[in-house]
Amino acid sequence: MVEQGMVERMSKYVHLTLGGFCVALGLIGAVLPVLPTTGFLIMAAFFFTKGSPRLRMWLLDHAHFGPLIRNWEETGAIPRRIKALSISMMAASFVICLILGLPAYVLIAQAVLMSAGAAYILTRPDS
Repeated sequence: MVEQGMVERMSKYVHLTLGGFCVALGLIGAVLPVLPTTGFLIMAAFFFTKGSPRLRMWLLDHAHFGPLIRNWEETGAIPRRIKALSISMMAASFVICLILGLPAYVLIAQAVLMSAGAAYILTRPDS
């Protein structure tokens, strides 16, 4: 049998690893426009809740990302500027795929998934 303490330690390390992975993707997204920085940092804050409360507080206290994460956790709101940027980036990447002549099934899948993502973003309250 696996003892409870071992399960809790493993859970902590899994959450810590996932949180660190999300922070890394968020930092990459700060440089590359194809990754959603804030979304990954919100997920990192979630994972750090069980993995590392100290790292969670570091994220929440961050001057740039902290207010966005706290706003999301408190209200589920997305600022209008971020909504506009997100939808614009989705549209731009779809146009690039059209120009590159990707197969129709790829474009259809991309359009369906991006439409679902855009609908979710647009239905969140403004902050």
